[in-house]
Amino acid sequence: MGFADLGSLAYPWDTLDDVRATARAHPGGVVDLSIGTPVDPTPAVVREALAAASDAHGYPLTHGTPALREAVADWFARRRGVPGLDPAGVLPTVGSKELVGLLPSLLRLGPGDVVVHPAAAYPTYDVGARLAGATPLATDDVDTWAGRRDVRLVWVNSPGNPTGQVADVAHLRRVVEAARDVGAVVVGDECYAELPWADAWLGPDGVSRVPSLLDPRVTGGSHDGLLVAYSLSKQSNMAGYRAAFVAGDPELVGGLLATRKHLGMIVPAPVQAAMTAALGDDAHVAAQRQVYLRRRTALLRALGTAGFVVDGSEAGLYLWARPAESSSGPAPQAGASSRDLAAWFSRRGILVGPGEFYGTAGERHVRVALTAPDDSVAEAVARITSA
Repeated sequence: MGFADLGSLAYPWDTLDDVRATARAHPGGVVDLSIGTPVDPTPAVVREALAAASDAHGYPLTHGTPALREAVADWFARRRGVPGLDPAGVLPTVGSKELVGLLPSLLRLGPGDVVVHPAAAYPTYDVGARLAGATPLATDDVDTWAGRRDVRLVWVNSPGNPTGQVADVAHLRRVVEAARDVGAVVVGDECYAELPWADAWLGPDGVSRVPSLLDPRVTGGSHDGLLVAYSLSKQSNMAGYRAAFVAGDPELVGGLLATRKHLGMIVPAPVQAAMTAALGDDAHVAAQRQVYLRRRTALLRALGTAGFVVDGSEAGLYLWARPAESSSGPAPQAGASSRDLAAWFSRRGILVGPGEFYGTAGERHVRVALTAPDDSVAEAVARITSA
């Protein structure tokens, strides 16, 4: 793809001017449930670690401090059911989005290579493939690409954005086996793993049971060809820090590290210190999950009352909603386009994300974010349930 082609990559949210204008005209003001940006305070343990490391006069380590990489390995063992992760296979990134968008290029993919991603997916998977000159393939069916030697990279997003669906161990193992058969890299985008809602994915100790791609039940004991991307934006309200990491196969990480050294893609030292502190403190994660649970419960009930069905949404920061086939509530008729659904919400002063932003599989849904203050969520609930 050349620079002349970049105009085709319009940022989806920049196309919502009409919907935004309608929502902002609401006499009660706008409630923004469109983008999953955290609104709650960054935990004190994180801010204190950042401040303590603010005398950062030297260049930081591209590979991350040993303390940070050990903290990531410990976190995987403690919270994700992944023992024995090699700290050499950990690399901090400037948020997870830059990794998602650049990974096909960093892996030297190009024309003739295929990048598989979920059918309803974060658009950056598609954009990253096309920027590298590769071909994106949107599918949830492993059989559509198994055995294809042109498949070089497979994205797994669990819990998924926007659907909130969780991939079980059997599905992840099938993906890994099929990818290894053709020599493809598999990357699990697991940024919402600490926010499970369904009982099946939450242990009695409060620890997430969402399976990781690096889980030994999935990998057969080897991380070869496997990477996991994770961000602290959601679990720790650190979106403004651009604090994330990739972990897994040390050989793959070593290749990424060498390239990132040349490009100067380094996470600032104070942010690395803040990440280390965040990964070592589980209490703030549990507390934040309870905040989101409260908001989710209120919005889920309101959507049901209004005549919407919420699909998936077993974990994560969103409700994946569509009108019910039959309902006496004020929701639009079943089959309405995602743009029409977004317009319905905007007339009530609420911004949501049209499902079409996430591919053709989302054309009859909207994504409703849980990331609004409690008073704004209460206002949205009142507006959704009003006739």
